Amino acid sequence: MYPEPKKPRFPQQIAGNYGAGFVERAGKNTSVARGTLVSVTYFNTWAEYAVVPEQWLIPLPSNYPVEKAAQFMNLITGWDLVEKTAVQPARWLLVTAGHSSVAMIISQLAQRKGVNVKSVVRKARENFDLRSVGATEIIELSQAEKNLGDIVANLTEGAGVSGIVDCVGGSLLGDLVPSLAMGGQVIIYGGYRPDTFALHNFDLLMRNATITSYVYRYFFSPPPQTDAMTLLRRIAEISSDDDFQLPVGRTHSLDDFKIAVEEAIRRPEQGKRMFKME
Repeated sequence: MYPEPKKPRFPQQIAGNYGAGFVERAGKNTSVARGTLVSVTYFNTWAEYAVVPEQWLIPLPSNYPVEKAAQFMNLITGWDLVEKTAVQPARWLLVTAGHSSVAMIISQLAQRKGVNVKSVVRKARENFDLRSVGATEIIELSQAEKNLGDIVANLTEGAGVSGIVDCVGGSLLGDLVPSLAMGGQVIIYGGYRPDTFALHNFDLLMRNATITSYVYRYFFSPPPQTDAMTLLRRIAEISSDDDFQLPVGRTHSLDDFKIAVEEAIRRPEQGKRMFKME
């Protein structure tokens, strides 16, 4: 579903669409100095070396954690989604796939704004409490005995949620939409489930609710310089704190790519899998 040139053409194309690294060599008339830590949103990144046009690099502070630099695309995504929902302090925001990296980022950013977060997961992890990364309430689907919309309504005392950020889709989203508060909105940024969801016009109409989508802001075009000086610097400052968590499942060598990919699909709740080039 990815557009060219990010759509993989195996076995000829190197995999990977983002990552982080240090500038080893720069061409003429470039402004990024050798040794600069950069986040990269470009194709052919699963390699020891990659040639990337300067405009696609996001320079970061030298002491910024490399594990976070490699996930900077997710940090930008989480920031944009929280801003796009416009949920006000003390109101409720619901996120699906609560153990995903983006959901954890959303929860932490929303918490810093005083927004209450409901995190929906298939099954809670015994060794990790989502409340430690900003969730106010956790809804475990495997333990749910009622309709999901009814559960949300009970937890909000009938007020509903002001925003839903969803990357799952299917009947899960269909069950959640009726729990929206007046003027609430759904933002879709992914689709894990293959099935579709069904709604009636009045599920939206009488709530003055909206459904919209989000695609990573630099997916099709590189970051403008104005963003580098304001937005991106702000995101780096907030996420650099030790208490801002981005769990990493495991770091792999490039030769270990088959296991890394299989584990990322089979156990995504453990955190992102990282490739480290020696």
